[in-house]
Order: sequence, then C-alpha cells, then structure tokens
Amino acid sequence: MSSETQWLSDDEQRAWRALMAVVVLLPGALDSQLQRDSGLSHFEYGVLAMLSEAPERTLRMSQLATLVDSSLSRLSHVARRLEERGTIVRRTCPDDRRANIATLTEAGYALVVATAPAHVAHVRELVFDVLTDKQVLELEQIGDAIRTNLDPDKQFPS
Repeated sequence: MSSETQWLSDDEQRAWRALMAVVVLLPGALDSQLQRDSGLSHFEYGVLAMLSEAPERTLRMSQLATLVDSSLSRLSHVARRLEERGTIVRRTCPDDRRANIATLTEAGYALVVATAPAHVAHVRELVFDVLTDKQVLELEQIGDAIRTNLDPDKQFPS
C-alpha cells in the first residue's frame, strides 16, 4: 500500500464541495418548511413517513433508527414526543420481548397525509425544478452508487 495521498482533482474537489453544500443546506431548508407547515421537524417527519410505508405501519425501533439514520437513544426521545402528540404508539415486540416496536396511529397517518403535499412541493422546488430530466437520472445513478458503497447490506431502501 502506497503511503502517498491521492488528492482530489480539481473536478473532484468542486464536486465534493457541491455535495457537501447540499448535505449541509438541504436539511435546514426542509426542516424550516415542515416546522412552519406542520410543527414537525424533518427528523420527526422522517420517522412518521417511514412508519407510514411499513407493513401495518409498524417497525422495530432498531430498524426505524437505521432508516432515519439515528441512534436508538435519539429516536427514543423523539418517539416519546411523537407519542405524547398521539402520532405513534410504542410497545414491546410480541415475538421478542427485548425489542420495542413503534406503530403509526390513525392521527399520525392523517398528519403525514396532510403534510406530504407541501413537503413534496418544497422538495420539488428545492431539488427537482432546477434539474433537467437527464440530471434527475444522473442524480439517481450517483446516489445509488454512493449508497451502495456506504450501505453494502442494503439497509436503506432504493
């Protein structure tokens, strides 16, 4: 193995900086819209959205933590707030008493359904409206390549 660092080329450096700017700026922009329109943080919306797409709107907390890129501790704090709001319920997993599961309530599902149109419109405005159809395809391909490298066990859905 060579001890010499392979520095980024000028093109790679510009691409890296563009990606880092998106990683930094996009969550805040999404969070602002969701807070304003529904009183949810982007993270809370992500929890509810993942549950809304799950079979029986239920997931193990450990699986949910993976899907929303969270520690179990952080997810537990947010789940407590969502539970107090009546949007989810948590209980012990019936087939593994050591695990907990979260289920989206009807009120939680209604909140996701009510929140989704404005959220999708904002995602479209921030990301897709500035891209050509070709760039959207390229973005998908780039995202898939990076995700596959970062997530070889395919924990995140495509």
